[in-house]
Formats: sequence, structure tokens, C-alpha cells
Amino acid sequence: MWTGKYVRSPLARSLLMSMLSDGDAAETQEWYRCSPDLLGESLQPLFVQSNLDSDTQNFLKRSVEKSTWLFTQFYHSFVATILSPLVSRTSINGFLGRGSMFVLSSEQFQRLLRIEPDWMAERLLDLGAGDGGVTEVMGAYFREVYATEVSVPMKWHLQRRNYKVLSVDEWQQTGFQYDVVSCLNLLDRCEDPLRLLLDIRSSLVAVTGRLLLAAVIPFQPYVEVGGRWQRPKEYLKVKGKTWEEQVTALSSEVFRRAGFEVEAVTRLPYLCEGDTYNDYYVLDDAVFVLKASEGSSV
Repeated sequence: MWTGKYVRSPLARSLLMSMLSDGDAAETQEWYRCSPDLLGESLQPLFVQSNLDSDTQNFLKRSVEKSTWLFTQFYHSFVATILSPLVSRTSINGFLGRGSMFVLSSEQFQRLLRIEPDWMAERLLDLGAGDGGVTEVMGAYFREVYATEVSVPMKWHLQRRNYKVLSVDEWQQTGFQYDVVSCLNLLDRCEDPLRLLLDIRSSLVAVTGRLLLAAVIPFQPYVEVGGRWQRPKEYLKVKGKTWEEQVTALSSEVFRRAGFEVEAVTRLPYLCEGDTYNDYYVLDDAVFVLKASEGSSV
């Protein structure tokens, strides 16, 4: 469930702005906290420590600013109330142009993939790309950017950004492969997560291809069907209670079964723009860079 940051008074809002500028508030530090010695032994040297950088601060500041547009927020709330029995929350957000997400900054992307600022590859595929805000961060490093999205309003946003939008049944059968596939906060929202991972592995460029995968911790799979939430057909139960325990379980049990091994992992906040109730929402993310295991076959 989304956790909201509630800041309504002008004084409190001013303090939040100061906090984000200083970058050393206890709450934001907690977003990135990990005890590497509690990870599995093979994961400990692969952990990359992240922190509150300027791109993340700018997203939070924009979210706080937008939450003060009271007329716009009340209009969004009214429309969402009317449409929610009929269409998905994602499509409502796409129609209204609200609820943009933030997963990682350009600097964090570079650090995780161990690339230089001027690095350039051929193809990126962003699965479940939403409005393309996160795609834009990664797309700067690729000559061609492909995306998938089931929500029609979100597809309109992607097309306006000039991304090549593929259907959910098309991206695996294009006849070419991708240098990087991003699967950000999708694994716990799809019907067949292991099949998805296998399809991604077969779609990556051999040897150098990488999967950038984000998963919300605690891992709680469910899918939205006709405005209702239900368990997926294939339910992945990830062991562990702490962030470190679930990250270790995903690596050793889920990714290994699909023929992947971890190259890097970090902890990041999964942020969403707020509304009339909260300035922004935040969930805990584990972000992995995965490569095909040696000797694995499709």
C-alpha cells in the first residue's frame, strides 16, 4: 500500500523544502538504509548504496508544489470518483495526467549499470512504462526506445514522447533483441511472473544484455481486473520479513529459477505524485541489475 507524506501547513511545507535541500533528514535516509551483512553472502559485495540526489529532490519538490493546486486536485478527485467503478486507476491517472512515478535518477541508473554519462546502446525496452516519465530517464542512453503499456491513456503519453509502443504480446517476437529491458514494479502486478522473466531472458542481447528490475518490498502480488484486485494465476511467495531477507529470497529462489543472477542491487524509494490528501506517496523498492546465468537456456 502507498504510504503518504502529509504536509499541509505553509510552515511544515517550508520545513520539508528545507529538509529536501539539506538531504539529511532521518526519514529520507531511511529510504536508502540497508544492512549488507544481513543479505545473502553472495549478495553482500553486490549492494550499491544510494542516497537522496538532486533528481529525487526535484521530483519531491514538484510533487509538493502540485499538491497546492487545490482546484486541480479537487477536479482530479471528482473525476476519479466517477470513473473508478469503470476503469483502472492507472487509466484514470493517464487520462488526468497525474500520478507520475519516480524510481531512479540518471546518476543512479549509471551507477547500477556501471556506465559512463556518454554511454550509448542500441535498444531499450521498458515494460509497463506508464506515462514514460521513468522511461525518459533511461532512454537518453539508447538510440531506440520501445515500451509496453496496457492502459490506453498511458499509451497516448508514450506515443507523444515518440516511443515505439509494442503490445504485450508483441515485444517478444520482434525479430531483434534488447540491450536493456526494464521491468520496474511489474513483477508483482502480472499474472505469470516466471513466464515474464523467461521471455525477458530470451529477448536480451546475448552476454551483454541486462535486465533492470524493481520490486516493491514487502513483495505482495496482486493484479487489477475490472477495477478489482485479485491474486495472479501464478502467485510468487517470497520468504522473509525484512527488506534484506526478501531481497535475498528473490535472488536465490525467483531469479535463479528463471536463469538470472544478480549483478547489482540497491534500495530506493518508489515515489508517486500526491493528491488532495498527501503531497507524495512512497514505497520501498529493491532495484536489481540481472544478467543471464552462465549455461542457462530458454
